[in-house]
Amino acid sequence: MILDDLGYASKDQSEASVLFELISQAYERRSLIITCNQAFKECGNIFPEKAMTIAAIDRLIHHSTILELNVPS
Repeated sequence: MILDDLGYASKDQSEASVLFELISQAYERRSLIITCNQAFKECGNIFPEKAMTIAAIDRLIHHSTILELNVPS
């Protein structure tokens, strides 16, 4: 599954819950490719709750390969 530009728009609580559930269901079961123009420390803009942000990042980076591109889009 590909989630493109994850940080493009802020999510309200219900949208963030659905996104978190998607990430949780895919965790260790499916492959995810995610693009985001924000650093992990800025993910509070995506998920409104700090605990949800930490849990989502934990699931995303476990067993992952992170490619950081510092180039203009």
